[in-house]
Amino acid sequence: MDELKTLESLGFTMPSPAYIVGAIFFSIIGYAGYKYGKNSGHGTPLWIGITLMLYPYAISETWLMYAVGSALCVALWVFRK
Repeated sequence: MDELKTLESLGFTMPSPAYIVGAIFFSIIGYAGYKYGKNSGHGTPLWIGITLMLYPYAISETWLMYAVGSALCVALWVFRK
């Protein structure tokens, strides 16, 4: 337990379960978008899929991750063809 308190004092915190579930969920959707874009030859779904898989690493707030992920999912739906 001392190691966890030491890390927290340095500014590191554990992500919430909602954050972990969201990161997995959006990464799965991103993988599906990547595969669709790669198989169909469309570049836009491919790059949106890559972005969906990687953006949770850059965002630390749960609400912001869900907002950006939802916007990217809408973009994936709009630019699917």
